[in-house]
Amino acid sequence: MASPTGENEQGLRKIIDLTRMISIIILLLHFYFTCYATFKEWNLTSTISDRILNNIAHTGLFTTFHTSKLIALAFLTISLIGVRGRKTGALNYRLAFTHIGIGLLIYLASAYVFSLSVPYSTIAITYIVVTTVGFLLYITGAGLLTRIIKFKLNNDIFNKENETFPQEERFIKNNYSINLPARYKLKGKVRKSWINIINPFRGLLVMGSPGSGKSYFVIQHIIKQHIEKGFSMFVYDFKYDDLTKIAYNHYLKHKKSYPVTPKFHIINFDDISRSNRCNPLDPSSLFDLSDVAESARTIMLGLNRDWIKKQGDFFVESSINFVTAIIEFLRLYEKGKYCTLPHVIELIQVPYDKLFSVLRTQPQIDVLVNPFISAYLHNAMEQLEGQIASAKISLARLSSPHLYYTLSGNDFTLDINNSTDPKIVCMGNNPQKTQVYGAVISLYIAALTRLINKKGHFKSSLVFDEFATIYFNGIDSLIATARSNKVATTIAVQDASQLIFHYGKEQAEVIMNITGNVISGQVTGATAKTLSDRVGKTMQDRESFSTNSSDTSVSQSKQLEMAIPVSTIASLSSGEFVGMVTDDPDEKIELKAFYCEIVNDHKELQKEAAVYKNLEIVSNVEQRQIVENYLAIKKDVAAIVENELERMLNTPGLEALMVKK
Repeated sequence: MASPTGENEQGLRKIIDLTRMISIIILLLHFYFTCYATFKEWNLTSTISDRILNNIAHTGLFTTFHTSKLIALAFLTISLIGVRGRKTGALNYRLAFTHIGIGLLIYLASAYVFSLSVPYSTIAITYIVVTTVGFLLYITGAGLLTRIIKFKLNNDIFNKENETFPQEERFIKNNYSINLPARYKLKGKVRKSWINIINPFRGLLVMGSPGSGKSYFVIQHIIKQHIEKGFSMFVYDFKYDDLTKIAYNHYLKHKKSYPVTPKFHIINFDDISRSNRCNPLDPSSLFDLSDVAESARTIMLGLNRDWIKKQGDFFVESSINFVTAIIEFLRLYEKGKYCTLPHVIELIQVPYDKLFSVLRTQPQIDVLVNPFISAYLHNAMEQLEGQIASAKISLARLSSPHLYYTLSGNDFTLDINNSTDPKIVCMGNNPQKTQVYGAVISLYIAALTRLINKKGHFKSSLVFDEFATIYFNGIDSLIATARSNKVATTIAVQDASQLIFHYGKEQAEVIMNITGNVISGQVTGATAKTLSDRVGKTMQDRESFSTNSSDTSVSQSKQLEMAIPVSTIASLSSGEFVGMVTDDPDEKIELKAFYCEIVNDHKELQKEAAVYKNLEIVSNVEQRQIVENYLAIKKDVAAIVENELERMLNTPGLEALMVKK
């Protein structure tokens, strides 16, 4: 049995060939009839051919000049209908119809050749040649039509159009939301959209390489909108005073809209005149020994960032325990009157025999200091120095009159979301002094988060710009547990690798994964891959084009592909962001993913910044006062040691606690 298509195709080909042959024969008869005189002159006629031609003429084929030409053209067209040319994407309809149009024009207009004033034989030759050229051009154009692919292939070489997807175009606002206007592309059209962070309490992670626009397009709007909505706020301003000035001016503009007018405070270690004083080791913020231990760990790991990956190491834990003992002693001594970081730094520098004797007066810390005293009494000095010297050296880097002045005062407390005394606190850093200032700022943040993560307080917003420059051990638990206490946390980093470098892989992964809302500018590598996986896949059109020696085929299909590929995230321009938002049970957002350009009104922002007021001077502090405070702290510590040693000598039972070698 023959194949179902083989015989049909062969028969069709024979019919096409026969029809085309009829067309050519009719055209040749037309030439013979029209140019008969020339053929006779060339001795190309005969009695038989003349008789045949005469019989054909009786059929009406040559009734008019164009009758035979049009019939030949009709048969040619019929023959071309069944032709299937080899498809190619390089051809287009314009080229094909150009050939057809020119061919028809030449074919039909060739009759005007007979009006030329030249010998008849020349006219005949010219007419035959011109008509044949038109005939061939028509065949060529019709053949090109059959080779054109009937649907347009996708010429988007970077697949940008396919990677577009619908995004949230509604403006969804509530009392806590952050709303960023944006625009995005969908199937070649630019549409307006909104990034609606309606639940900032589930955490917001902002990422992007330097220059991607984190602060300009995202962070400043978070600060402005949360102040407008009555949040108490903490802002870590790495490049002081960029964010502080924004927060201060919006505070002045909207402070009357708060139910209780908040106070504005700044902590900055370089410009003392514009800085408030605050004690991060205030006894009122240290509720028990565990808080003291956490404060000691924060300050030591902040000063020695490489220790973060060595937690559990004997010498690392020994140094932290020793600092814990010093802080706990000062917290208990005279109800914490001298419990400040400067006093801790000075006390730890006291010689071992005096220091250990004084520390033993507090039974609560006996378990902490006994291992060190034992090593001292047994002359294990190498071990002791390894345990304590690293702590003494690290803390000595903070022995600065300016730091002492800021850290030893108490202009305000860190309970920023106190419902009766809300605050907006901005804390500045200096990129040139990151390692030293970052450790102190970390201590402030640890104290602040202990105080704000409580029920029944004011709604608050914590904004950490360049989060990797500080050490905050409890960020994961803060985001996880503070949501119900209306604490919104915003973390800005350049890349996940930066977090891994400073915090270690495990903690960096927790920070990356625990935040519900993510906004990212240009990032690369593993960070871009994580983001791409987080957004997921969309159904995209696919076309394939294949050519062989006999045929060309085009196939179309749909398949799931990454909505935002890694390469797209790695090539984002400044102001372009990708990410995902979360929703609430009462406010559902179906389209959570976005890939858009955040729209900033640049002229309005420049106009707004031009009229910003400068930060107020808090106090006209003279250098003399700063130095006097520095010396007073040293005297306080010397007095504590002398008084306690004297008390031990004069108190029965305490004398035995004195450490002597």
